[in-house]
Amino acid sequence: MTSSESSRGVLFGLAAYGTWGLFPLFFDALRPTGPWEILAHRIVWTLLLCAVVLLVMRDWRWIAELRGQRKLLAGVTVAAFLIAINWVVYVAAVTSGHTSDAALGYFLNPLVTVALGVVVLGERLRPLQWTAVAVGVIAGLYLAIAGGRIPFTALALACSFAGYGLAKNKVGARLPALHSLTLETAILTPPALIMFAVVGATSSAGLDYDDHGAWHAVLLSLSGVATAIPLLLFAAAARRIPLVTVGLIQFITPIVQLLCAVLVLGEHLPSARWIGFGIVWIALILLTADSLLQARSRRGR
Repeated sequence: MTSSESSRGVLFGLAAYGTWGLFPLFFDALRPTGPWEILAHRIVWTLLLCAVVLLVMRDWRWIAELRGQRKLLAGVTVAAFLIAINWVVYVAAVTSGHTSDAALGYFLNPLVTVALGVVVLGERLRPLQWTAVAVGVIAGLYLAIAGGRIPFTALALACSFAGYGLAKNKVGARLPALHSLTLETAILTPPALIMFAVVGATSSAGLDYDDHGAWHAVLLSLSGVATAIPLLLFAAAARRIPLVTVGLIQFITPIVQLLCAVLVLGEHLPSARWIGFGIVWIALILLTADSLLQARSRRGR
């Protein structure tokens, strides 16, 4: 890998995680549309965008090759529904004024991913990793006690995204990012159409697509672009830079989300909440230090 390729990889990674970090501003602009309707729009518009890209690239042959690959399709189906849970919880958090909970979820995600590796994959943790997980558990307990409630939103986001990563890990590198996103949204489109029907039938105002002006309709339509672009940027970055670098860059997303919550969306975080975030950051520093030490050890061999 040349230095120019690595530099491009870092830029792609910064763009991907920076875009994800700014998502609260995008989804906040979609209010008063509800999270389930936003989810349905996001799924359908993403599938349409992927279909157009594949049509332009004339890249359809891989679809026929999916026949008979039951394990692959099962893994992608599980991944699709996990990411749908993640999307709707995230949007619900942002549109209800709890973006800081979403940021906490993505700070916790690396710790939950490590824990899933132990529980599901039987991986063995190194001492620093165990310490990081233990500190993360302490942070969760502290936030629950200090806040008087379990941080369900943060845990749901962390667990659903970690589970999505695990499901994708099981699928492996057999599907490029664009193919995987196309298949996932294709699987989710029938439920999304049902969501449209249910919202239209049960809401007194019906569907919100064209009820709040042309700009609102444009933003809902752009949810597909907003979903696909950072994912493809991330895929481009992951091919060019080491996993350790990706692990370091990923913290840009929750940091920017937290800044958006406090500085732009006007969320107030009590001191106990900041202390909880601080404990989580200590856990992440330990986890990052372990990754850097392991990378240095491999280079020294």
